[in-house]
Amino acid sequence: MTPEQAREKIIFAMDVKRLEEISRYAGILSGKVGMFKIGKELFTSCGPEAVKLVQNQGGSVFLDLKYHDIPNTVAQAMVAASRMGVQLVNLHALGGFEMMKNAADEVRREMGEQRPKLLAVTILTSSTADTLQQVGIDHSVENMVVRLARLAQDAGMDGVVASPLEIELIRQACGPEFLIVTPGVRPSFAAADDQKRIMTPAEAVRAGADYLVIGRPIAKAPDPVRAAEMIVEEIMAGCP
Repeated sequence: MTPEQAREKIIFAMDVKRLEEISRYAGILSGKVGMFKIGKELFTSCGPEAVKLVQNQGGSVFLDLKYHDIPNTVAQAMVAASRMGVQLVNLHALGGFEMMKNAADEVRREMGEQRPKLLAVTILTSSTADTLQQVGIDHSVENMVVRLARLAQDAGMDGVVASPLEIELIRQACGPEFLIVTPGVRPSFAAADDQKRIMTPAEAVRAGADYLVIGRPIAKAPDPVRAAEMIVEEIMAGCP
């Protein structure tokens, strides 16, 4: 694997609150990572300007807002997100087949070939079997992830967001072209923090992950650029 191929797999989770911080990270990490993730906290604080700031610095964007609402509302929200020129946008697979299919159909109709890739979140990496049981889901995490991945694929989604521990199961169920984006990735030099189902970057790539979402190990490092470079090196060493 080349350094460029390894870099393209890294999505930096930009978990910040101010436009100044966006400019700083986008400025120093553009070209060092493949994409920048803008989530709920940042988007709620700064709105579409957050996306524009990253793009103005030459960065690509994964808009991670995890929509989950009635089908028409989610479809229109996904179209609005797509019009911002982002590369990835997502919704919750637990919203069901109709919600996902309506969104996928509407984005394709409105955006054509210029559309982003559409992702469905399966089960959050902070969730466990106990978490699912508390909301009335008696299936195992693994069973639910595969079930939701198949449902997402049938509904026209391009891929899923899932724990690295379920990558191989998803690959078996959905094939090699289905995108898998994995949070819960921690390089060997970083702490696990609040993630429950984790792997190292090299382990996740070997298992078949297309993209790795990594935030705090880069953001909290004394030198974020060097931290990103170390992750690239770790991926390359583990995936020759």
